[in-house]
Amino acid sequence: MGSRIVILGGGTGGTLAANRLRRVVGDDVAVVVVDHDNSHVYQPGLLFVPFGLTHLDEIVRPRQHQFHRGIEFHQAAVDHVDLGAQQVLLEDGIALDYDVLVVATGATLLPEETEGLTGRGWMEKMFTFYTPPGAVALHDALAWFDEGRLVVGVVDLPIKCPVAPLEFCFLADWYFRQRGIRDRIELTYVTPLDGAFTTRVAAATLAGLLREKGVELVTEFNTGEVDGPGGRLISYDDREVGFDLAVMVPLHGGAPYVGRSPGLGDELNFVPTDEHTLQARSWPNVFVIGDAANVPTSKAGSVTHFEGEVLVENVRRFLAGEPLDRTFDGHSNCFIETGFSKALLIDFNYDTEPLPGHFPTSVGLPLLKESRLNHLGKLMFQWFYWHSLLPGRDIPGIGSAMPEHGKHREPAPL
Repeated sequence: MGSRIVILGGGTGGTLAANRLRRVVGDDVAVVVVDHDNSHVYQPGLLFVPFGLTHLDEIVRPRQHQFHRGIEFHQAAVDHVDLGAQQVLLEDGIALDYDVLVVATGATLLPEETEGLTGRGWMEKMFTFYTPPGAVALHDALAWFDEGRLVVGVVDLPIKCPVAPLEFCFLADWYFRQRGIRDRIELTYVTPLDGAFTTRVAAATLAGLLREKGVELVTEFNTGEVDGPGGRLISYDDREVGFDLAVMVPLHGGAPYVGRSPGLGDELNFVPTDEHTLQARSWPNVFVIGDAANVPTSKAGSVTHFEGEVLVENVRRFLAGEPLDRTFDGHSNCFIETGFSKALLIDFNYDTEPLPGHFPTSVGLPLLKESRLNHLGKLMFQWFYWHSLLPGRDIPGIGSAMPEHGKHREPAPL
């Protein structure tokens, strides 16, 4: 009997890993994907739903239709993983033995962990666009919101797609200007960081854009409580930010089953992972891809894409008894929609922060600079997602490692 690879999660990481593995491991290795539902959401599209720029039926497709022939899809929730027995126990009573386990169950929203956030006012004046129902409800709320203070608040890090809350601010500025009511709306961005972003050069650029668009930036604000009826965010040090409409990015954690699987996860249910091989630190035949890993890079779809090449090669090497590839460098690449048909692009890794220049070469897309070309690139990415990234195909000229060409190592004056 051949080996079996079990992949937990049928999102971006699980799907592209399954499709790449199906091509490289041969027919004598079974590839099984497990997920609790059959709806694959193109998550970057959720940002556009509140502004009427896309609809759910354009960004949601059946998971099972994204897998190559020969991949088994099992729809069930995971109860726990028994690492010693090399078994995944599912809530439908089935136990799946594995030779290699790939954890790809992403990050989970934990709004209930913030006092008051899911209390009175939740989905009435406090929303999140990080879920399909939340994005749709926020679309309806924005349609009637024509005066007052809109606050975009990040509770804590890490979060999926760290630039998305900033993008929401930029698009909200555009949206209210299009409606002719921008002068009646106060926009505020609240973050626990000491700047607009996690790295110096990008933070300065993004803070400048917030100023240009009239968005107030409140930093080092650690939200401990949300008072829905009173319209207040309250920090742990008793600072307050008032709101008439709050767009919140809740605390994130790993999938709940990780916490029920002794030895698998950390205190937030993310999986401790070697940042270069993507092998779990807990067990040699467990690998991790995407937001489920605790590697020190952004929880973004591009990271998952770049991880896929190294992870699949390492699963192959593990099964063959070969030394693992240690070349994943934390490569992350993000388009940042800034409104009015323009976008920024940032490209960085573990050791190199976002810098000015071009991507992927000196004649490519402009980095850290608003352009219509970057906006078109962000729109085109949805096609690449369904037709290239998920099927596990390589994008010509773009590999897993961050390209060095085209970047200005000495940051330009800001």
